[in-house]
Amino acid sequence: MTTLNLNGLTPRPSQVWNAVRLVPLVRDEPVRGLRLGAQLYGAGAGLVDLGARGTYTSYIPHGFVASWTEDGTPAAAYGTHLSADGNAAPAATMGLRFHHRMARRQAKDRLRFLPLHLALEGYLALHFGGPSVAWEEWSQRALRQGLSPRVEEAYVGGEVRGLADALRVFEIHPGQCGVLLYVADAPAAAFVVPHPDDYRALHATLVQDLYGELIHHYATLMPPVGDFRARIPDARIRSLADLRTAVAEQERAWTHFHDTTMAVGLLESAYTWQTVYRMGGFTLSRFLPEFRPKQENYIGEAITDASGRIAYLKTFRLSETQVRRGHLLSVLAAHDWHLADAAVGLGIDEAQLGLRLESAGFGFLLRRDVLDGYRKQARTPTGRAPRDR
Repeated sequence: MTTLNLNGLTPRPSQVWNAVRLVPLVRDEPVRGLRLGAQLYGAGAGLVDLGARGTYTSYIPHGFVASWTEDGTPAAAYGTHLSADGNAAPAATMGLRFHHRMARRQAKDRLRFLPLHLALEGYLALHFGGPSVAWEEWSQRALRQGLSPRVEEAYVGGEVRGLADALRVFEIHPGQCGVLLYVADAPAAAFVVPHPDDYRALHATLVQDLYGELIHHYATLMPPVGDFRARIPDARIRSLADLRTAVAEQERAWTHFHDTTMAVGLLESAYTWQTVYRMGGFTLSRFLPEFRPKQENYIGEAITDASGRIAYLKTFRLSETQVRRGHLLSVLAAHDWHLADAAVGLGIDEAQLGLRLESAGFGFLLRRDVLDGYRKQARTPTGRAPRDR
C-alpha cells in the first residue's frame, strides 16, 4: 500500500467556472524518454476482449499511445490527430469498435492503452470470481458465474455541467503537464502527462472522460465556488524585489494550502498497486483504494519511471455506493466468503450483512430462501440493519 506522490509537479493558482475549479500542475522539466498521444475512435461503444476474464463494454472515445526510448533520449508523440482549430478531431463514428486487451503493444517502443477504462476494469474485476468456498448460503449462479456480469454507471464529461466551458476558456500555463479537477470543491479527477505538448494535445479529452455520480450531481446542484485571490499588503512593498518576494510567498502558501487541504484525500490515501505493463524504464500500473466508507476513494492508473516519479496519471472518484460495494467484497474475500465470519468483522449479524449485500446489488449471490430468511429476521423488532460505519 502506497500513496500518490506528485513530486516534480507544482500546483498553480486555480481557475473557476461556476462550480468547476481547475488547478494546473506544472513541471520544471518534462519527463525525458516518454510521450503520450491519442488514438481517436469516435462516439461509438467499445468492446474489449479480456481473454479468459470475458469482455468489457463501455463508451471508449479514444485510446492513449505511449512512446518511449530505452536510453532516456527525448521521445516523439505518436498518434494524435488535430483539427484546424487545434482540438482533437474525432474519427468517423462507428457503431461498435472491438479492442484486443486494455493495453496492447503496437511496436517495439509503443503501447496503446485505454485511459481510465484500465482502472475501471480493475475495479470491476475486484473479487470477480465470487465465493472461494462453496458455503451453503451462496446461490448456484454465484458459485458458477461469480459476479458476472458486473455493471457500474458513470457520466461522460459532456454531461458534467460547466466542464466543457471550463476546459474551453481556461488558460493553459507554460510548462503545464496536468490538472486537478474539482467540482463544488470536491476532488473529482487528476490528469497528468509527461510533456507540456502532450497536455495541450490531450486537454480536450477530459470532456470525454467518465466521472462518478457524485461529481455529476455536484455540478448540477451546487452553486458557483469562490475564487482564491492573492492579497499582498502594499505597506510591505518598497521595490520590485519586495513585490517578487511577496508573490513567491503567495505561490508557496497556495501550494501548501492545496496539498494539505484541498487534495489531501487524494494524495494521503493508501492504494494497492497492480503492474500492467513494463515499458523500458517505465511501468504502467493501476491502483485500488482501501474502500473506506464515508470517505474519499479513488481508483486510477499511472505510468512511473524507474525512481517512482509519476509521468502519467488518471483517476476516477468512486461514489459512496461503489465504495460500499468494494468494501463488502473486500471484507467477504478477507473472510473466505464465510458470511458469519464477515459479519463479525463488520460488527453486525449475519442477516444484516445479507441485507447489505442485497442493498448493494449483490442479492443474486445468495440463495433465495436464505435471503428470504434474512428479510424475515429484519422485520422483527430487533432486526433492523444499521447503516455502514
